[in-house]
Amino acid sequence: MEETLRPHGLGATQWYVLHQLAHDGPTMQRELIPLLQIERATVSIIVSALVRKGLVEQVVDTADQRQKRLRLTPAGTALWRELPDLGFIQEAAFSGFSDAEIETTSRVLKAATQRLNQRLKGKMK
Repeated sequence: MEETLRPHGLGATQWYVLHQLAHDGPTMQRELIPLLQIERATVSIIVSALVRKGLVEQVVDTADQRQKRLRLTPAGTALWRELPDLGFIQEAAFSGFSDAEIETTSRVLKAATQRLNQRLKGKMK
């Protein structure tokens, strides 16, 4: 993935932010934290880089001016359309597995991740 995105000046997490905005439209910056499973400071760094590149803009939320809504700029939309399809990654990783096997694995990994996150939150209190 990194190798494919490098010529376009993007990292994997930047791609995920662009993917979110391209597919789901404008998104509150804080919503990226649970979606991407990364820290707030990391989201800020990634978003700042995308803003500097002119691919994303931050708009102050009208309901809560402390919050920022992200949306693709025209340059971000144009770049998104140019990016290669990364479907080959899924094909390379999951070819030969049935849909049922993939679903089971996904369910188990999601549950395990949630349990670990809950345990971590319990220790932080």
